[in-house]
Amino acid sequence: MTYPNTQLLIDGQWQDAADGRTLAVHNPATGAEIGRVAHASVADLDRALAAAQKGFETWRDVPALERQRIMRRAAGLMRERADAIAALLTQEQGKPLVEARLETLAAADIIEWFADEGMRVYGRIVPSRSLTTRQLVLKDPVGPVAAFTPWNFPINQVVRKTAAALATGCSILVKAAEETPAAPAALIRAFVDAGVPAGVVGLVYGTPAEISSYLIPHPVIRKVTFTGSTAVGKQLAAMAGQHMKRVTMELGGHAPVIVCEDADVELAVKAAGAAKFRNAGQVCISPTRFLVHESVHDQFAAALARHAASLKVGDGLAEGTQMGPLANPRRISAMTDFLQDAVQRGATVAAGGERLGSAGNFFAPTVLTNVPLDARVFNDEPFGPVAAIRRFGALDEAIAEANRLSYGLAGYAYTRSLKNAHLLSQRVEVGMLWVNQPALPSAEMPFGGVKDSGYGTEGGPEALDAYLNTRAVSIANV
Repeated sequence: MTYPNTQLLIDGQWQDAADGRTLAVHNPATGAEIGRVAHASVADLDRALAAAQKGFETWRDVPALERQRIMRRAAGLMRERADAIAALLTQEQGKPLVEARLETLAAADIIEWFADEGMRVYGRIVPSRSLTTRQLVLKDPVGPVAAFTPWNFPINQVVRKTAAALATGCSILVKAAEETPAAPAALIRAFVDAGVPAGVVGLVYGTPAEISSYLIPHPVIRKVTFTGSTAVGKQLAAMAGQHMKRVTMELGGHAPVIVCEDADVELAVKAAGAAKFRNAGQVCISPTRFLVHESVHDQFAAALARHAASLKVGDGLAEGTQMGPLANPRRISAMTDFLQDAVQRGATVAAGGERLGSAGNFFAPTVLTNVPLDARVFNDEPFGPVAAIRRFGALDEAIAEANRLSYGLAGYAYTRSLKNAHLLSQRVEVGMLWVNQPALPSAEMPFGGVKDSGYGTEGGPEALDAYLNTRAVSIANV
């Protein structure tokens, strides 16, 4: 199965870096180099910024209906090309082919929803204090956007930003992850092939810190959107703040899972287990801190351990693979460190707990029980296939633990009690809470966190607000 070298997209043209630099791309299932990606220089960034400004001046004047039609064509192309794009995604990122295909098809749904929502960017007429004056509130696109996206969902994280920008009339310059370049390039290509004018979408790769420190202060860029770690997000938000740039931040999480005394344990294991080991746990909304009532703790822990042990781990392209490799060797080292720390502090390994094989970045789906609160895995986001379980007695105790950390992205709960569900919805400090179900993020619902997990949203009508200026216009009849 062929894997392409990935170029930059500048002013509607796919091209190599001006100085010819490239970076290697590796298959995480084998460790082998499978391709190269162009490494942008400052000269490339200058051309991309000029193109984004020109593209914005064109796109902002395209009627919303025509923008919708073009975006819907892009969604159709994503569906037509889903199998080929999914194969690229699996080769460079590692997730099973079925997950890669779902991510690709979900992108089409997201594009269509934002395309339609762009038709509903309404201003308003405000009653005036004088009959000779008409007062208007206008919603205008903020301008060219710089987007920074990670490797764990190379399509999903780009499409939410790109679709919101295009729906509101903004241009966008995407800095996608160098480790997973081909899949986002395929997404951007769908927009280009659908008829998005030159410069409206751009794509660059290179050294992340160099590109962010150049793009964010640049006067062309009027909004910054970032998905990634809390530490990096704070640095980029501070930089944007120095230049009064609009910012959306979707940052790290450490999602609590509260399994109540009256929970359907079988449902909790099935739903939370699927969510935990999806994409080998490399998911910002992955359930990580399992807080289980003492009356069902042993039953739940044993069942989750059996589920983890039953998963087929292997190359994402292989038939029947349920969990692929971790994306890079750094994650293997991180998992090993988390496990050693937890065991040294008294945790028990109920399933997994080790690297699998010597080729590729495979790590066994892992379940830890009796995890103390001072273990690193209960304080730092593991971002891997490790589920850490603790028991609790009173629901207030579980809620307090869920809220103890500075993270506030996602949370999960299982209960048959409407009273418990109501209390959890009021008290658990997260931007997204799923009760009695796995994570079901959809384009029409807000997607974002609170506290140190960021601000702003990349879903729902609210996602468009950050790409719009709200202006007051008062016209006197003279």
